[in-house]
Amino acid sequence: MDVMSIVSSMMAMQAANTQQQIATSIMKQNIDSEKSVLQLLQPAANNPPGVGGNLDISA
Repeated sequence: MDVMSIVSSMMAMQAANTQQQIATSIMKQNIDSEKSVLQLLQPAANNPPGVGGNLDISA
């Protein structure tokens, strides 16, 4: 292999590594966001039947 092929290959590997790090970071942010939503919804799931289902707004 000539020098340019080696350099090109190494640059491609570095770019792939950077892309992988970015993808991992985005996936972690998505997981953290979903975890936050589930923590907000969890107390509503523990309500007894009939609580929070209907709202009487008649005057």
